[in-house]
Amino acid sequence: MTRLVECNVLKTRAEGLDEPPHPGELGQRIYENVSKAGWDQWLQRLTMIINENGLNTADPQSIELIEKHMLGFLFGEGDYGQLPSGFQQAAPRAKK
Repeated sequence: MTRLVECNVLKTRAEGLDEPPHPGELGQRIYENVSKAGWDQWLQRLTMIINENGLNTADPQSIELIEKHMLGFLFGEGDYGQLPSGFQQAAPRAKK
């Protein structure tokens, strides 16, 4: 049976994650309040955050910054998680 959650990202009821995607209390909070689709949106944003800031996921300071962005994106907490001002996504490439 599919587990449903009130997704904090999508602002609707949606299929929940299969397990906490992050360690500790934050991971449990995400598991209880973020859907699979909401988490997928976060992973896309995370890729941009890592690339734009040149972060190293093995560096504790980078992990701390990523978690601040995670709280901002998933729960609207703090000043992180939004797209940088003036950021424009690249146009999709034409298929050959």
